[in-house]
Amino acid sequence: MNEPAAHIWTGDDLTDDELAAITLLLRESRQFDLDQYKDRCIRRRIAKRLRSCKVVDVASYLKRLEMDRDELDTLLATISIHVSQFFRNPDTYRILEQKILPDLCRRARSAGRTELTLWSAGCASGEEPYSLALLIDDMNVRDLKINILATDVSEPILAAARCGTFEALRLKEVPPEVLNEYFHGNNGHYQVIERIRNQVEFRQHNIMTASHYPPADMILCRNVMIYFTREEQERILSRFAATLLEHGALVLGRSETMTGDIRRCYQSEFPVERVYRRNAEPVTVADI
Repeated sequence: MNEPAAHIWTGDDLTDDELAAITLLLRESRQFDLDQYKDRCIRRRIAKRLRSCKVVDVASYLKRLEMDRDELDTLLATISIHVSQFFRNPDTYRILEQKILPDLCRRARSAGRTELTLWSAGCASGEEPYSLALLIDDMNVRDLKINILATDVSEPILAAARCGTFEALRLKEVPPEVLNEYFHGNNGHYQVIERIRNQVEFRQHNIMTASHYPPADMILCRNVMIYFTREEQERILSRFAATLLEHGALVLGRSETMTGDIRRCYQSEFPVERVYRRNAEPVTVADI
């Protein structure tokens, strides 16, 4: 007897009750709340897993999620991951190298500090924090310890990021001389050398639900906000403002903008590249 053909799922196929059941399971099992994400985005990404698993109906997929924790993690990774590559939008990195990072270093020295912290929030598979590490290494900053923290909600994605191995497509913006110096190539894949990998600390963190945001001199949260509702965007941006140190910088994705009261927390320094500075007056979440 032939098995029923797998349905070709789209986001529109999910009923509200089915979406609510998956949302509840993720909340209870992984403390991950889908309510703050844009509905259309969530439906599309769940449908992607339904197609991959070749399930006939959502009820059977829910049973699989209850029994198979690896699939639960895979679904979470599919929902939370955003596409990245090394030195995505090169002009942004050029501004960081020539303007923002030298200024942060100068201010740290003037204040008698010995360390800087750079936070890549929503780092996905690690291209962004490793790009920062390559940039810092090339700048040859020797008198300051520069900590690079990279966070994401998905532990499987973070595990892959720690390995630091990428397809050539993700490295198209990397100059050949940098590729030769900082990567080991093997069968079309390239691994970041150990010295650079050790400069990045990968940590699980959910910017939607975490009670603590790490203090930082610069936060990169690029192409992450587009998945959240406007209300959640403003809440996260207000918490970034509260955790950024004095004169700290925030870098968003080119398609991401600030609207409403949250704009008074920041000054736009390089508008095209979405580079902002925290306003001089300290900001707390309660102020927004």
